[in-house]
Amino acid sequence: MQADIFIKRRNGGLLFFASLAILTAGSMIITEYDVLKGFTSIAGALIWGFSNFYPDAGSMQKLGDIMLKLRETVLMSIASTTVAAVFAILLALAGSRTTRMNNLFSVAARGIASVFRNIPLVAWAMVLMLAFSQSPLTGYLALFFGSLGFLARAFMETIDEVSNNSVEALQATGAGYFHIIFQAVLPSSMPQMISWLLYMIETNIRDATLVGILTGTGIGFSFELYYKSLNYHAASLVVILIVITVIVIESISNKIRRVIL
Repeated sequence: MQADIFIKRRNGGLLFFASLAILTAGSMIITEYDVLKGFTSIAGALIWGFSNFYPDAGSMQKLGDIMLKLRETVLMSIASTTVAAVFAILLALAGSRTTRMNNLFSVAARGIASVFRNIPLVAWAMVLMLAFSQSPLTGYLALFFGSLGFLARAFMETIDEVSNNSVEALQATGAGYFHIIFQAVLPSSMPQMISWLLYMIETNIRDATLVGILTGTGIGFSFELYYKSLNYHAASLVVILIVITVIVIESISNKIRRVIL
C-alpha cells in the first residue's frame, strides 16, 4: 500500500516537472529567448553597473531633495496602509464566519476583498490616473485599494482562527454583538492584525517606488527623472536610500512583532 502511494507521488512529481520543462521550452521558443546570450550578458551588465551606477560627489548634492521625496513616499505608504486597515477591519468583521451578522453581508464582504486583492497595484495606478491624472492622490489611492483587499482577507482569516471559547462564553451570558466584538474578538485578533499591518507597510514602501514612477510622485519619480536624464549616479543614490529605508522599516517591524506576538 505504501509502495503504491510512493509510486503515485513519484509519477505525479515527474509529470509536474515534465510539464514545467515543456512549458518553459515552449515559452523560450515562442519569445525567441536566447538563453546563452542572456547568461553571457550578465558579466557585461555587472561591469557597466560598477562603472556607472554608484553615487558620486555631484549626486550627494541632491541628497536633500531625494530625502524629501523619500519621506513623502514613506508617509504616503504608512497613511494609505493604516487607513485601509480601518476599513479592512470592518470588512473582516462582516465577512468572518465568527462575527458575520448574516450570510448576505458575509458574501458581499468576501467578494469585495477578493476583487480588490486580485487587482494588481499597477492596474490600480493606471486606472486611477485616468480619473486623477499624475498626482499624489493617485498614488495614495492605488496603495489604499491594494492594501484594502489584502488586509481584509488577512484579517478575516485571523478572526476565523480565533478560539470560539471566549465568544461562546460571552454569548452564553447574553452579551450583545458589539460587546463580543470588543471584549473577545478584537483583543484576541489584534496582535496578528498588527503584524499584518506592519507587513503591508513594508510592502507598500517597496511598491510605492513603482507607483511613483507611474504617477509622477515620490521617490519613484525622482528615480525616473535621474535615470532618463542619464544621471546614473543620482539614480543609484535613490536606489541605495530606498534599500536602506526598507531594511530599517523591516527591522523595526520585526522588533514590534517579537513584542506583540
